Amino acid sequence: MSQTSIERLREYLAQLPPQSQALLMREFERALERGQDTAVATLVLEQLRKIVRKSEADEAPPPRTDDLSRLLFQVLEPFLVEAGAPIRVGQIRRSSLHPIWQWLGRDGAPDKVNEFEAALARMPADSVGQVEALASKLQAVAADAIFALTGPGGGDKSRALARVGPPNVIDDLYSIGAVLQVREAIAALNEKLPRFLRAFGDSQIASVTSALNIPVLQTPQMLPFALSMVVQRMTAPWQIIRLAIKIAASDDEIRVAATPYGVAVTIALHDLSCVAAILRMDIKRGHFDNVAGNLKALHDGVRGLRTELDLRNDSAWGKQLVSIRADISNALQSEIDSVPGRVRRILRQRAEKDIPPGARIDSTEVEETVALIDFVATCRNYASELAINEVTLRTYSDLQQYVERSTEQLVQSLRAADHKVRTYRQQQVQAAIRFCQVLFGDDYASLMSRAAENALTGERKSSRAS
Repeated sequence: MSQTSIERLREYLAQLPPQSQALLMREFERALERGQDTAVATLVLEQLRKIVRKSEADEAPPPRTDDLSRLLFQVLEPFLVEAGAPIRVGQIRRSSLHPIWQWLGRDGAPDKVNEFEAALARMPADSVGQVEALASKLQAVAADAIFALTGPGGGDKSRALARVGPPNVIDDLYSIGAVLQVREAIAALNEKLPRFLRAFGDSQIASVTSALNIPVLQTPQMLPFALSMVVQRMTAPWQIIRLAIKIAASDDEIRVAATPYGVAVTIALHDLSCVAAILRMDIKRGHFDNVAGNLKALHDGVRGLRTELDLRNDSAWGKQLVSIRADISNALQSEIDSVPGRVRRILRQRAEKDIPPGARIDSTEVEETVALIDFVATCRNYASELAINEVTLRTYSDLQQYVERSTEQLVQSLRAADHKVRTYRQQQVQAAIRFCQVLFGDDYASLMSRAAENALTGERKSSRAS
């Protein structure tokens, strides 16, 4: 969907009454849980959440009764992952929230939920402080109910757990309870952390280490969540491994893995794997807008882990990094190999007798090919670290030679082109000039554009003279 279409969608959603927005959000969240219309649901949900968050920031109204679940789970927002995305430690599926809320109202703490709903409905419009206090009490009640179900105790709890939801919801249940239980520590960490971490050198590492020094966040259960909050502030998320290296006082992976902060390496590898998956999907769909940014993130992350950590090729971390590099290389190499064929199909000098009347060059295909040539050019900057050096350099060199030679030949063909095929030849030249712009720059493209104009002018003069 284009940017203009998204803006129109956002404007339409913003005009809806708050109750309609809330209803839409619930319905699309349920659609995601069922795996239906995931692309549309994800897009609309993203725009709705932006509108709701902006409205809350601007006006800070107290939540309505039908938003009590959002009030309960607001502390989880930094850790939520949309449906279909792979999950790691320190993350929770957004799709797990709805069934857990239903369980709380049905089995976990129904009386308390009803009590909180009634209290929220009675609150005046300007009672922001009372709403926050209510949220804290509700979160404490939910945490107690979750631990009563998941904690040690007599009897078989499998049937009670099954009433909460499917296995993936059960997997998230304890984590949700743990985060709700330390909500104040999460809020304190949020205040202490720098808003942005554009660099992550010694001074930033010291500052973050100090902010993380909250005992309840240092447990094996909560440390991944605390580190996830740090990662979200970082311009280069892979640099989270520097915390683990600092704590271990060594770059040896065995010593790093022996510390609680070794989970930072697991987080970095997982997040790189997710970026690689997004890159593969974008390439498959022909979406190249974000390719340069994702390539840079992957290049820097792979190089950072390879140079700052002493990884063994036969270790779990080492094998995972090798697998990430191989996946990236295979995805990029396959697409890079296809580019010269697409260029030749557009610029091929066909004999005039083989060009049917009214033949045209597809402008969409030209722009797609321009994007692919630019993609190859971008890959050159990151080729060595991503194991695509040979294929990228060879393909780029072949493209330069072929496009330069073909452009000159096509320009010359304009001089003697029959009027029946002249339009097609002109479109070929225009496509070649677009390719030249990417491969050789604006100056060369302008030079060939003037040469094409001169070729046409000379042909017209010759026709008038005869």
